Amino acid sequence: MRLADRVFAPHYAAPMPRILITTAELRSSGAMDSEVLASLPAGEMFEVLELAGNHAWGVAPAAGIVGYIPAAALADPQ
Repeated sequence: MRLADRVFAPHYAAPMPRILITTAELRSSGAMDSEVLASLPAGEMFEVLELAGNHAWGVAPAAGIVGYIPAAALADPQ
């Protein structure tokens, strides 16, 4: 939604902020052998845009990167 004034999309998603409860590798796709884009430390915020199966897709605001992490790395929503 932050980019709605600059990027057209058929729909926009409001991010769901969640805290990482463990270190997680941010990957370029949901595949375990995909490229690792960053290592995210426990306690860091992750903005979930979609939960699908065992993975969460979203934004790591501190790194400024979009990618996939294991859903199990996320704290339950408060």
